[in-house]
Amino acid sequence: MKSKPLITNREFKLLIKPQGLDRLSRVTALSDQIIQFCHKNKVGFFHIDNATTGLRNIYFYDTPGEDFRHNNVILRVRESRQNIWVDDWCEVTLKCRAYDLDTVSKFDPTPKKSIKSRLRLKEEILRGDAIGSSKSMYSNNAILDAVPIDDLFDRTLSSVCKFFPGLTALAIDKKSPLGIVGGTTNKILEVSLPLGNLVFGDGVQAHCDFAIWLRSIGNPIIGELSFSYRVNEDNRAQVKAHKRADKFFKNLQTELTDWLEIGSTKTALVYGKPE
Repeated sequence: MKSKPLITNREFKLLIKPQGLDRLSRVTALSDQIIQFCHKNKVGFFHIDNATTGLRNIYFYDTPGEDFRHNNVILRVRESRQNIWVDDWCEVTLKCRAYDLDTVSKFDPTPKKSIKSRLRLKEEILRGDAIGSSKSMYSNNAILDAVPIDDLFDRTLSSVCKFFPGLTALAIDKKSPLGIVGGTTNKILEVSLPLGNLVFGDGVQAHCDFAIWLRSIGNPIIGELSFSYRVNEDNRAQVKAHKRADKFFKNLQTELTDWLEIGSTKTALVYGKPE
């Protein structure tokens, strides 16, 4: 009997209302409120004093009929930026994401052997229907860190299959054209800021980050507050610490009620359809 796959990462996510997020004072106020909440709840928080803001372009590929979306598959590209300049290398992620762990574990995102990659099986914990609740999605990820933009792939599904052979198992016509979801004008500018590290217990320390998606400078779409940590053989049995992270996430929603936006994921906003 095949054993169940083991979760390698846990990531907690809260969508934040976009109004005013292009103002540093607004983001600083959110960060200060989180720090105070940690102190009140006796959760260790180590602030990153020299954190720098990161910039990158984000866009998604799919067929005209959104065959990837219908198969719970996401193909995302992240282009890092240095000020206004785009790097020559980008990060490419292929993931299968769904509410059912069995569904995502059956999909193989592994790229061909000659490509260096990082594989992740994530539990993504989202806000539930009510404040103070949660629900879990799962994603099976392959992340390529340094793909030359000029060699990314041409605009057909068959060219992507050369990177990710597991896509051939999907019932999609391999001659289908491929394009950026929403068109080339639908590229997102992401501003990311590391806030610090949260300590929930022995070996369970989470990186806390804040990200803002913008159509253009001064036009924020959505914000996202997240914290995540690796799950490995050293901390997998630390049940108390994992439960403490779960409780912190639920209580944090009550603390940040006025900040929270309704919705599930940022990707759903790009497609304009729920995942």
